[in-house]
Amino acid sequence: MQNIRAPKGTKDVLPSESHKWHYIESVMRETCALYGARELRTPIIEHTELFLRGVGDTTDIVQKEMYTFEDKGGRSITLKPEGTAGMARAFLENNLYSDTQPTKLYYLNSPTFRYEKPQAGRLREHHQFGIETVGAYGPETDAEVITLALSIFERLGVKDLLLHINSIGCPKCRREYNAALREYLKGYLPQMCETCQGRFEKNPMRIIDCKEPGCRQIVKGAPRTIDYLCDDCRAHFEGVKAYLDAAGAEYVIDPDIVRGLDYYTGTVFEVISNRIGAQGAVCAGGRYNGLIEELGGQSIPAVGFGMGMERLLAVMEVNEVKFPVPEGPTVYFAAMGDRPRVKAFELTKKLRDRGVSAEFDHMDRSFKAQFKYANKIGAKYTVALGDEELDRGMVKAKCMADGSEKELPIEALTEYFI
Repeated sequence: MQNIRAPKGTKDVLPSESHKWHYIESVMRETCALYGARELRTPIIEHTELFLRGVGDTTDIVQKEMYTFEDKGGRSITLKPEGTAGMARAFLENNLYSDTQPTKLYYLNSPTFRYEKPQAGRLREHHQFGIETVGAYGPETDAEVITLALSIFERLGVKDLLLHINSIGCPKCRREYNAALREYLKGYLPQMCETCQGRFEKNPMRIIDCKEPGCRQIVKGAPRTIDYLCDDCRAHFEGVKAYLDAAGAEYVIDPDIVRGLDYYTGTVFEVISNRIGAQGAVCAGGRYNGLIEELGGQSIPAVGFGMGMERLLAVMEVNEVKFPVPEGPTVYFAAMGDRPRVKAFELTKKLRDRGVSAEFDHMDRSFKAQFKYANKIGAKYTVALGDEELDRGMVKAKCMADGSEKELPIEALTEYFI
């Protein structure tokens, strides 16, 4: 009988790796606190309609990548393919708009599912960290969200990253741009993939984001959104650049960024690493002023980003970032015999109750094997417990760093290690 394996495109996080996740998550939480953002946790499943309306039914995510199923009640349910639509739904459903604005939210280690070909930095189940600032329209908000992302990379020691920014305009200037784009694309229509042919009338800007080589070649000469911005959008984008300049953030204007989700308006951006292959974007986002209104709420501006945890880890590995090494237990009790083992269990429990990390033998090893194991797990001290030590009421605490020993009454051990 063949062993059951994890589904393709998923990956276990083993104990030897989990401390890296803990470190990254702690830096993210600390940075979010500095910026005044608070955590939001949304369900792993949502009604499919949320993504049809929010993400857009012409996007690759909705057309090709969502894990959608019918539940036992006949409802269409989708595993969360991205975090922003669920945030917007929660913002509306829980009346967060009635609070003083802006609302700064983050989600962390959020499982996200997309059915696509697994490759380096891209899994079918991956985990995202994201920031969403709702209720503020000014360009300083866009810049703050971007600088928050850059701050996380800096604090994690990630280098050789490039910030790419663009503006894709509002619905007003998008109409003029779409007309120019259709005029350019209509002569190439027979050469485009079937998906893009379907997008031509309904949402031609999605063609810019197509991954098919033929379509990517066609759009190289297409009109650029940044050349069709209305006065308000142009002023907003100039403001974003001014605030980024004030923050000392280096960036390049990249007219090819349109993002793969329909809810984006105005500013869009990506933070790119050139050291992890084709899937180089480690963070991406932008402004989405129409999403909450599309889901049934008022017209409320918002801006945010998503950051893939697995891809971030890959970038940190190629940057040879040094992760903090998990500490071993403060004390390890090496016990031999029934009475000493019971006493070791008792002392371990007392120390743990006082906030001291402690371990004892679970495997009935020899004394020699227990000391070897204590060294392997990085115990700072070892204490040998046998019948003789119990009868005397005295033990020796050995410092593993220098080999020094201190004899102590057994009943004084708890206070000694605190």
